[in-house]
Amino acid sequence: MRHVLLLLLGAHLAYARKHSLKYFYTGVSGIDEFPELTVVGLVNDEQFMYFDSNTMKAVPKTEWIRQNVGADYWDSQTRTDIGQHQYFKNNIQVAKARFNQTTGVHTFQQMYGCEFDDQTGATNGFRQLGYDGENFLDLDFKQLRWISPVQQGFSTVQKWNNNRALLESDKQYFSTECIEWLKKYLQYGKSSLEKTVSPQVSLLQKSSSSSVTCHATGFYPSGVKITWMRNDQEHHEDVEVGELLPNEDGTFQKKSTIRVTPDEWKNNKYSCVVEHQGKTKTANEIRTNPGASVPIGIIVGAVAAVILLVIIGVAGFMVYQKKKGFKPVNASDDGSNSSTHSDPKA
Repeated sequence: MRHVLLLLLGAHLAYARKHSLKYFYTGVSGIDEFPELTVVGLVNDEQFMYFDSNTMKAVPKTEWIRQNVGADYWDSQTRTDIGQHQYFKNNIQVAKARFNQTTGVHTFQQMYGCEFDDQTGATNGFRQLGYDGENFLDLDFKQLRWISPVQQGFSTVQKWNNNRALLESDKQYFSTECIEWLKKYLQYGKSSLEKTVSPQVSLLQKSSSSSVTCHATGFYPSGVKITWMRNDQEHHEDVEVGELLPNEDGTFQKKSTIRVTPDEWKNNKYSCVVEHQGKTKTANEIRTNPGASVPIGIIVGAVAAVILLVIIGVAGFMVYQKKKGFKPVNASDDGSNSSTHSDPKA
């Protein structure tokens, strides 16, 4: 999730990347007091708007969007999201009936949007729906047709694939209007989205017999690669790479854990190499963290990450992590229109 222009022209040419506009919609049933619908919009994985069905109001989450759009924009966004609230409530009930469920906690989610490569000019769009954390429907833009990996989605696939007007509308939207909104948002947030912050890298271990964690935090943009080295050779055995997580200040964190015995660590040269924006940082000294003495920065970042992940429903949305995006509409020069739209019933 995760890419912006660099300040230096030379670095920009070498590390140009894709930019993305994406929204996550999460409908929930069966949890008292928790919003039945939450909506989070992100540009290059930086959250810029939020809505939930408890407050019934779309609000800005960054200064750059607050300064560049007016009340009409937020009124339009709010009206659209209120409409989506009923859409998601209905679709949860449809999905429950198809899966022969009557009780319990259930989620119905949607992720859609677009991205473009600032070097090649290539664009792409995405639209996916999920139920209870599993893929339910996926729009294949190359073939312009809906597909589903589960039998319960087949009737919707047939219905939507027979609606050529809807398919052509999606195709036109994702290839033009969505990209226009993305470029507009990138211009609005230029000073913030073009920042580059290098990661802080630490090796952490709870005890001498515990796994060793390489923790990279505080970096922006989000593209980062963590590699373990053993005696100056890349090492992939017993390595587990964690998910990218947001920090409270808009930067990111990521970790990679290696399982190794104390004797193996002592008798071999292990190190962690973190690559970010063409630069590398290496860590080979372990910081032992007995008990709860984890650095406060990691605690704050992890708490903020958990809060944000709960909001956007990532816990049940992991199936979509390799694709990104969302769908704004009605682009206008003054930014007075909402960047969301309504969806057909399943």
